[in-house]
Parts: sequence; C-alpha cells; structure tokens
Amino acid sequence: MKRVILAILCLLFITGAFAQTSEHSRLGIISPNEDINYRLFPTQNIWTFLKLDTRNGIIHIVQCSTEDNAMEYPLNDTPLALGAEAVPDRFYLYPSGNIYNFILIDQIDGRVWQVQWHQDRASRLVIPIKLAADC
Repeated sequence: MKRVILAILCLLFITGAFAQTSEHSRLGIISPNEDINYRLFPTQNIWTFLKLDTRNGIIHIVQCSTEDNAMEYPLNDTPLALGAEAVPDRFYLYPSGNIYNFILIDQIDGRVWQVQWHQDRASRLVIPIKLAADC
C-alpha cells in the first residue's frame, strides 16, 4: 500500500513539474532569428498576443478568433526610439505574473516601462518605470 501511495505521489509531482515547464515555455517563446523588426509575445489569454516593433517599442494587440473577427489594434503608437536609434532588437517584452501586464525594456540604455494590455482602450497603458533615488 505504501508503494502505491508513493508511486501516485511521484506521478503527481512529475505531472505538476511538466505542467509548469510547458506553461513557462509557452510564455517564453522566442524567435531564433536575431536582428528582426517584429516579435510576437503570447499573453496568458490564449486568444491574445502582443506584437512588438523591436526597433521603436510600438506595440499592437493581436486578437485571434475561431470566427471572422480576428483583429490587430494599437496598444501604444508613440515610438520610444527614433531615427538612427531605432535598431532591430532594441526593445523586448517580459511577462509579469499579472495577466494584463508586461515589462518593456530598452536593451541598449536600460529604460523600462510597465505595459498593460486590455480590450478596453481606457485600460491600456505604457508608463515609464522611474529609478527610485531614495532606495
């Protein structure tokens, strides 16, 4: 009886570990190409992706659908880098623990922003995260 219980516990532990790994992998999909202009990042919503212009930080929300209403619309349309500063792979998105929030980083100068996607336009935002002077 002890062996059966031990086997079941091991099986549950292993299954849980694989579930966490596959979820982490799903959220961390990275294109193997370097120097690309666009990257697509999955959100925790299976129907929603974020399309990042890696040159200037502009982000669009891409909504998939099983019906005829798939669409793409802007999350932010203000470039964070212009002209010669807008180079491929400059910006990158990292998921947070919150379904609607990501961290956007400028991989050249280290600036960071909180990115919040949402279907409701009023709830979308890209705000800079400031360096705290008194920490």
